[in-house]
Amino acid sequence: MSPPLRVLIADDELLARKRLSRLLGALPDVQVCGEAADGEAVLAAVRAGGVDVVLLDIHMPGLSGLDALALLPEDGPRVVLCTAHAEHAVDAFEHGAVDYVLKPVEPARLQKALERVRARIGAEPRPRAETQSTEKQQARALARLPIPTRQGIVLVDPETISHASLDDELVTVFTAQGEFLTDFTLNELTEKLPADMFHRVHRRALLNLRHVARLEPLETGGYLARTSRGHAVEVSRQSARELRRMLGLRKGAEDEG
Repeated sequence: MSPPLRVLIADDELLARKRLSRLLGALPDVQVCGEAADGEAVLAAVRAGGVDVVLLDIHMPGLSGLDALALLPEDGPRVVLCTAHAEHAVDAFEHGAVDYVLKPVEPARLQKALERVRARIGAEPRPRAETQSTEKQQARALARLPIPTRQGIVLVDPETISHASLDDELVTVFTAQGEFLTDFTLNELTEKLPADMFHRVHRRALLNLRHVARLEPLETGGYLARTSRGHAVEVSRQSARELRRMLGLRKGAEDEG
């Protein structure tokens, strides 16, 4: 059994901290390890240790959430921004945030963010700072998805994968090199592929947002994602809601302009 994910809640509003604490208490394998009302308290808690992830507000007295994020050590905890302000998403991801969740935080969205954290750090304790850089380089060098074919095993760079879809019982992986049938399930692919690139947008589809050229709204409330190579991938209504939050879009903004 994997150890619980130790979460620090950082928000200057007491009600916001209580709400996050309540939501976290309903999730399995999650432990609230502390609370902080400003950026300085966040840094102090991280220095004390025992923190795997910080749920971090942006607008706080003194150091802002982005200021605190920039000052966290490279071998420190992962950070999920929880804020009512969508306009800081780019800065947050540039500073290394794993996810960006808009308030009011919904349980399913919070759980998805923590799943991304788990996918990033794994179930094992974080490596020491002096070995982390080497391990990251090795991971990048070996970051290939092996797909058995009749001609042998094809090693696919995840960045070249636009999406994967389930048709009947078979999963097809669509790449810049072609289309490959695989024995991997979509759940297995979700675990193997980088969580910051790939998103489960439908029970039958996994999508790399970096290959999406356009999102076309559907009457169901979902999207039809058009990839740069012309494929169409259906995005469910629930996943469309999460994509809007991730991209900093308000509901209905995709129909404007």
